[in-house]
Amino acid sequence: MSTPNASLLLQAAQSAAGGQQYPAGALYVVATPIGNLADLSLRAIHVLSRVDVVACEDTRHTALLLRHLGLDKTLLAVHEHNEREAAQAVLARLSAGERVAYVSDAGTPAISDPGAALVAAVRQQGHAVVPVPGASSAVAALSVSGDTQPGGFRFHGFVPAKGAERTQALKALVADPSAQVLFEAPHRIESLARDLAALCPPRRLTLCRELTKQFETVATMQADALPSWLAADTHRLRGEFVVVLHGLAAPDTDASAATHDHALRTLLAALPLKQAVALAADLTGAPRNALYARALALKNGTDGD
Repeated sequence: MSTPNASLLLQAAQSAAGGQQYPAGALYVVATPIGNLADLSLRAIHVLSRVDVVACEDTRHTALLLRHLGLDKTLLAVHEHNEREAAQAVLARLSAGERVAYVSDAGTPAISDPGAALVAAVRQQGHAVVPVPGASSAVAALSVSGDTQPGGFRFHGFVPAKGAERTQALKALVADPSAQVLFEAPHRIESLARDLAALCPPRRLTLCRELTKQFETVATMQADALPSWLAADTHRLRGEFVVVLHGLAAPDTDASAATHDHALRTLLAALPLKQAVALAADLTGAPRNALYARALALKNGTDGD
């Protein structure tokens, strides 16, 4: 049974979003809160009230959300272990003219969460897919990172958990001068901090923990400072993490670039990368981040020569 507050919320959602067309036989991909329930949009609430069934990553989690809204809906489990098979049940309902919503546990579905295979199957069968945008931890983290470099960003989600695959993935993303956004689990955040400190010590990053929740933390620092920052307070190791590796300044294009390259090549022949970059910065006065990006390119043979 709906509470008075839930009824008022549904009325507000109807007033704000009821004028839009909501075609039958369509899949509605609905973003849900990443922590704070107040971030659920009125349009998302209205769509959830209109659909015939809600497909979801975890029926228990979604049932709590719907109960908060005063809604009682049929739920279909569609998660990473059954997504392709469960898509058939969704397709059957769409073919019967039903409206189906899909939600993941938090944030926007199909972005480091289940949903992409379901959307692909629905589109392949010719049914409409309607986005209902909302919370996204990746975009939220970028918005508070203060990254000032142009060139957009690359989204990685979770990098491989261990082994050579993880090492190669991290080396590739730190070699990219554009901003990089990645997720990490609590039990691996210290390992990630050590890896980034070793691979790109002077590069700036923003770590976001528990975005939109009560103990939200946003901190910006150089990569080599992250391990000690985490170690200073055990509470900083808890929660879900988004890390924004800031973009690097574009390399010099004038005559000084040749001087910088000469200095870097000479120093890299005799010194580890970090020391070579530090000394080159002292000698040339060029920004350390830009020199670091150039040194990586020279060392990895991706300098374009």
